[in-house]
Amino acid sequence: MSPPHERPVALITGAGKRVGAVIARTLHAAGYDLALHYRHSAAEAELLAASLERQRSGSTFTVQAELADLDVLPAMVQRVIDRFGRLDALVNNASAFYPTPVGTATIAQWNELFASNAQAPFFIAQAATPALREAQGAIVNMVDIYAERPLANHPLYCMAKAALEAMTRSLALDLGPDVRVNGVAPGAVMWPSDGKPYDDQQAMLARTPLRRAGSPDDVAGAVLWLLRDAPFVTGQIIRVDGGRTLSV
Repeated sequence: MSPPHERPVALITGAGKRVGAVIARTLHAAGYDLALHYRHSAAEAELLAASLERQRSGSTFTVQAELADLDVLPAMVQRVIDRFGRLDALVNNASAFYPTPVGTATIAQWNELFASNAQAPFFIAQAATPALREAQGAIVNMVDIYAERPLANHPLYCMAKAALEAMTRSLALDLGPDVRVNGVAPGAVMWPSDGKPYDDQQAMLARTPLRRAGSPDDVAGAVLWLLRDAPFVTGQIIRVDGGRTLSV
């Protein structure tokens, strides 16, 4: 019988690039072993895993899954438990994001945006709950300030993130006292690679009290705090937005 795994284990969805990869590096540096989920970003996820493995052998592995396929989600969670023998943290980071103006939105867009931003986070959390209860673990959901203050021409995305915010509070109620559930709502920390929809970037930052964009490290630091350093915090949405939601 193998000895129990000593280090805490986190499953991060959408971990191959952008904010998810920074969260992975931050948690790994803090002593977490990681399951890095990806959908299409295989090359990025494998490079990240290799980099982390050079720092601590046996600490990381990758798992591919299409989050819209509900049948594969319990198996994905079980692979993590089979690999490490435990699961202490779940970070629901994966997200689709694009405009869906009223009059042009389609059922396929609805399904895609709700699948990654609301449906999959719930069913992954449900599958992970027994292991998280055993570990007295925690969930962090990546919400968005647009769940509260919608972005024009993005109704489906905003609705899906609002559902995720409601789910965060609901699961905090239902999974306590064993599992804490919180959310992080980033503001401007990483612009979309196509430059949209933030054509008015400077105007947006001018309305932000800190007068600047944040960074993925700001988001990752909040995730780490909620997972490791906030044992009496649950059901909360932490805004990492430079105060932007204070502006009119």
